[in-house]
Amino acid sequence: MVRAPSGGPGLVMTIDVVTPMVDDPRIFGAIAAANAISDVYAMGGVPQVALSFVGFPSGELPLEVLGEIIAGLGDVAREAGCAIVGGHTIIDPEPKAGLAVTGTVDPAAAWTHTRARAGQALVITKAIGTGVVVQAMKKEQAPPEVMAAAIASMRALSARARELGAAHGATAATDVTGFGLLGHLGNLVAGSGVRAVLQAASVPILPGVRALAEAGLVPGGTKKNLAWMAPRTRFAEGVDDITRLLLADAQTSGGLLLAVPAAEAEPLVRALTDGGMRAAVIGALEPAGTDGVDIDVA
Repeated sequence: MVRAPSGGPGLVMTIDVVTPMVDDPRIFGAIAAANAISDVYAMGGVPQVALSFVGFPSGELPLEVLGEIIAGLGDVAREAGCAIVGGHTIIDPEPKAGLAVTGTVDPAAAWTHTRARAGQALVITKAIGTGVVVQAMKKEQAPPEVMAAAIASMRALSARARELGAAHGATAATDVTGFGLLGHLGNLVAGSGVRAVLQAASVPILPGVRALAEAGLVPGGTKKNLAWMAPRTRFAEGVDDITRLLLADAQTSGGLLLAVPAAEAEPLVRALTDGGMRAAVIGALEPAGTDGVDIDVA
């Protein structure tokens, strides 16, 4: 966050670029935009303007594909009220797309990794499991209904989640993306000097994901996430290996993880689910312990 010297709104600036996770170029562009804009929402900000970036294998794919990717970026940016005011395209052997986004936020109310407090509840605003589904899609083993649910989730903006989170007193947040739920939660508790107690059974998972993971369709990034977080996580004996992997699953355009006052958690979830989101209270924050364990998973 950049603070304005005049005391006006602060600026939130972020950039995110992804490679294709679906075959449809317009949907790919839309997911890439939602993924990039999510970082602004995760700080409690409102996206204002963006620059687009596209890598494209010139001569290998029709230019119409490039046009569809750019159209998809624009579709979601318009939904977010964020103007794409320019951009850059390069020749690249692997397609890539994303946005550099600038948003505004009240510095005093910005959600950062340092403003979570013991006694708060943890609310997630989307189901997890997109990493597993994308892996299954690459292997052509994802059922159509599972693909559809994951694509809809990845394309969905977190604008309403930001709005309702602010209304219900959220003080800290992160979006759940490449480091998985455990990794991003780990960053939050480290920044705020607290411990998290996560209820694994309460974490919403996209339909069909567990069966795909049990079939071995788990991306390498998810496995690396779990290995990275293992020294900082204490799993209860009843938390099976598949659940542990899913909690570390590398997400694309995942939801927000919000730290909110405990009394506001259930009302927030009701408001989110009334809006069609797969939200849930998934745990709580406690004072930091002395044994170096950041997250307990029950």
